[in-house]
Amino acid sequence: MPRPAESEAYSRRGFLTMIGATGGAGAMFATMGALGLAPGAEAATRVPFQPLCPADFHLTGRAAASVVILGAGVAGLTAAYELGKAGYACTVLEAQDRVGGRNRTLRGGDRLEEMGGAAQPVRFGKDVYFNAGPARIAQWMTTMDYCRELGVPLEVFTNSNAEAYIYNESAGMTAPVRWRTAKADVYGYVSELLAKATDAGALDQRLTTTDKERLLSFLSDFGAIGGRTDGFAYKGTGRRGYTVDPGAGDVEGVPLGPVPSLSQVFASGVGRSLSFEFGYSQAMLMFQPVGGMDAIPRALAKAVGHGVIRTGAEVTRITNLQDGVEIRYTRDGRAKVIEADYCVASLPPHVLARIPHNLGADVQAALGTPVPASSGKLGLEYGNRWWENDEGIYGGITNTDLDLSTIWYPSHGYHGRRGLVVGYYNFGANADAYAALTHAERLKRALDQGAEIHGPRYRADVVASASIAWRRQRHIEGAWIGWPSRGAAYALLNRPQGRVHFSGDWLSHEIAWQHGAFESARKVVTDLHRRVLTA
Repeated sequence: MPRPAESEAYSRRGFLTMIGATGGAGAMFATMGALGLAPGAEAATRVPFQPLCPADFHLTGRAAASVVILGAGVAGLTAAYELGKAGYACTVLEAQDRVGGRNRTLRGGDRLEEMGGAAQPVRFGKDVYFNAGPARIAQWMTTMDYCRELGVPLEVFTNSNAEAYIYNESAGMTAPVRWRTAKADVYGYVSELLAKATDAGALDQRLTTTDKERLLSFLSDFGAIGGRTDGFAYKGTGRRGYTVDPGAGDVEGVPLGPVPSLSQVFASGVGRSLSFEFGYSQAMLMFQPVGGMDAIPRALAKAVGHGVIRTGAEVTRITNLQDGVEIRYTRDGRAKVIEADYCVASLPPHVLARIPHNLGADVQAALGTPVPASSGKLGLEYGNRWWENDEGIYGGITNTDLDLSTIWYPSHGYHGRRGLVVGYYNFGANADAYAALTHAERLKRALDQGAEIHGPRYRADVVASASIAWRRQRHIEGAWIGWPSRGAAYALLNRPQGRVHFSGDWLSHEIAWQHGAFESARKVVTDLHRRVLTA
């Protein structure tokens, strides 16, 4: 005798089959949406993603469709993975000789080629890797769900570290300041000013007497400031750090000093850096896959099946047919053609815009609307982990106004013999300036600037390095894209154009994050599946 849950499932299937037989697939699918088994039109933005399954087609008495997917980045692989669960016949065409797109991890033995530049042989040591693309995942992101589902092990990525530095040379700073010191001084002086204004009655129209006392009590703790008798003055405490750390016996520690003036703190601009850790996508805890970010596309590709993925396949034409699509591409020097019922195009929009198609002038104009963004990174392998041994920095990011922008310290391999520091991760004009240089020139420039933070040791004992300029990566040509506005062009490409659906982080509200690629792929999979079931 079946268990109650099984009886309910069989009963539900019978009911849906009856609805499909009498009202057609459209009525059946609408009923599925009402039952929460498939998203209805009204519930599309509220119902959690429902993975597809072969039973959807059993209910309609039809076979799954064929789909050709352009691009084996995260969006393309996710589309193939989710469609494959329901038995769709998928083929993934990828121009590069690897999967992952902008998710790229460099290791010893790799070879990094750039458009218009010499190829770099990567000579990192054993177990040393460099996440040249994405490197961190926020807890709330869909990326975490796929890591769980695909069995990708994770570890904490230290996105914010009190021991890392802030350095704004243009503001007159002559030496870097630890994050903890900058934070203590900014919070302290802001608290002092607000406490004085509150006590002087400047906020009487907004605060009751009780509110004022509660606010003053909060500011006392928040900013570590003095009391009313001391004029609420900020004088600095051990929060800023110590020149001599607290120890045993009578070694109580020597707090860092002297405290800069209020004008010096605000003039330094360090407060602008502190907002970074408040960002919804940047707040700790954050995570990374153990052993390299490319564990995600490798796990997706394994789940999809490598026989489904054709690397080295460069698309040369996209043609909408009356009842399907035709994709022309070259592989191994030969022209090839594939036809399918549908196409999911997950290539960058500026790359898609250069591929001949018959999708219309509006689509062509929309693909040309997003603007590719520049970004670059440098991986520096050192023969010793001096940032830990000498400066007590275990992970985290140093923020600067130098053209290297940021320096990242590794969040794994602590107390090991070697380690890799991200010598720069920069954007926009700074990234373009580095992209115009040879790798040797990028390395020298980054080491010279990094020495302003860490001194001569920054130039010493570098055993290997590799740099990437994403605008110079063939078939990608940008770190991400920016929309001038999410207007008609964005809306157009979020809808199917004939038998072609578009997908990628560039069609999400989390551009440059793998989360955006996952979410866009899931949206397209849902749209395409609804279309097939209701056709």
